[in-house]
Amino acid sequence: MNKNVDLKEYMEKHYFKRDDFSTLKEMLYFVGKEYANKTAFVLKDKSGYPYNVSYFNFVRDVEAIGISLINNGFSNKKIALIGKNSYKWAITYLAACIVGVVVPIDKELHPDDVVNFLNTSEASVILGDDSNLSKIYEKKSNINQKITFINFDLKTNTEAFFGFDSFRNSGLYNLENDINPFKRIEINPDEMHFLLFTSGTTGNSKGVCLSHKNICSNIFSVGSIVKVDTSTSIMSILPIHHTYECTLGFLLVISSGGSIAFCEGLRYISKNLEEFKPNIILSVPLLLEKVHSKIMKSLKDALPEKYFNKNKHIIDAVPFFMRPIIKKKIAKSLGGNLKKIIVGASAIDPDLLTSFEKFGILVLSGYGLTECAPLVAGNNDFIHKFDSVGLPIPNVEFIIDNPDSEGVGEVLVKGPNVMLGYYNNEDATKETFKNGYFKTGDLGRIDEQGWLYLTGRCKSVIITKNGKNVYPEELEEMLNKNDAISESLVTGDFDSKAKDTVVRAQIIPNLDFIKQKIKTPTKEDISNFINSAIKAVNSKLPNFKHIKNFTIREEEFEKTTTQKIKRFGNNVKNEKKK
Repeated sequence: MNKNVDLKEYMEKHYFKRDDFSTLKEMLYFVGKEYANKTAFVLKDKSGYPYNVSYFNFVRDVEAIGISLINNGFSNKKIALIGKNSYKWAITYLAACIVGVVVPIDKELHPDDVVNFLNTSEASVILGDDSNLSKIYEKKSNINQKITFINFDLKTNTEAFFGFDSFRNSGLYNLENDINPFKRIEINPDEMHFLLFTSGTTGNSKGVCLSHKNICSNIFSVGSIVKVDTSTSIMSILPIHHTYECTLGFLLVISSGGSIAFCEGLRYISKNLEEFKPNIILSVPLLLEKVHSKIMKSLKDALPEKYFNKNKHIIDAVPFFMRPIIKKKIAKSLGGNLKKIIVGASAIDPDLLTSFEKFGILVLSGYGLTECAPLVAGNNDFIHKFDSVGLPIPNVEFIIDNPDSEGVGEVLVKGPNVMLGYYNNEDATKETFKNGYFKTGDLGRIDEQGWLYLTGRCKSVIITKNGKNVYPEELEEMLNKNDAISESLVTGDFDSKAKDTVVRAQIIPNLDFIKQKIKTPTKEDISNFINSAIKAVNSKLPNFKHIKNFTIREEEFEKTTTQKIKRFGNNVKNEKKK
């Protein structure tokens, strides 16, 4: 697109028209009426047979849970929620954020951490899967307040747990008798109804307070630039407690009359894609890379080696008549209908996005934070730039604070999606706002047309003695492009001999690739491959950015639930013990 084009004006002319809501309760009753007989969810019974849940029944189930929460004294209380992606999780989330304050908790957390969040939030009730609740119940004596446990996997009540089915049936009984206190609830769109604990990559968890206005504004903004409507079918893969999946993969879809199916686990992705045939999925870079690797492996098994030229994409390398055949086979392997993948959570190689586009699948990358409900910027259906995380979404603006000579500074954000603050932490809230803008802690630059480019995290910047800044993410991206490297983590360590901070890397080698070259590689062989890879990266960098030494890891990096490597904590501590 011409550099002289005013992108803001261009986008305003091309927005999708969609309904706007001030609260999720308003949204819920709208879709229940507008799409009553349409499929909201595609689920499986115990025998694995698929069945559909209509919008009418979905809304009725949310009402039933809401009524039972009210009848049991949980109005305006903190309502915790934990478990795998499921229909029960979805209806509980909506009921809880309308009746009180929903507190979604990561199901992968240690029970002690969950107890800590229950105490911090002063939750009165927790609903979730038996696998989680049973472990938490064992720690019940450590919970400071009286708390009720409602078990998704039980039909009837036990001494320890309320059974979810009987809990919902109690609300349905009220509905059948025209008793519906849930419908009479009035919500202030600007009050906290969502409390999300985010550890980020530092392990220092804060409670993010969001309102219905925060969430609804983000739904509206994203839906204005990415087409999601009644024809949309999505397969939910990423953890739904995370704002990224919850807002974009659940609430946005429901608000638009689309349908949702739940992936049964990472090992079942291929099987579930074939079963549910979604046209959109949300992903993180690691998952996208694995899908791409699988596609390329299948192509290498099927096509002559002469077509695999590193300087040419496979689609451009094969004869013209073969291209639609290849695209069709790739589409079939992904369910047959997949047209769009939305990806976020961490940096991604632009070449990967270009490759998917050549295969006939548009991958839209974006940038967001839990504190922004979550999306701030994104590529969209009208215009995209694969080396950028995108343009500001409608009604949101960002600026670069204190940019250096290259235009790099901290990204500050303002908009209706920005959080109310951190829970019971006025000091942290004040520190994270500047002149009405939210301080993201991320470093980036903005080009002359408004595209945002991220360069790293403020806290992860390596500063050398002479004041030079090294952004680890930049080096990690370069390292990870090498076939011999699976994953990497770049850090800065003080070298007592050099009396300066030097750059070092932890590397997980790609043994599958190395074994293609050497059938039974020794430790020395592996080290030589990695050493060559690092030399290749260093050759493209100024001296102050050079990786001075490296270690090879045998175990996986500790990661967040969105598969981002935790930059601090055990990954660094464990390495330094070696």
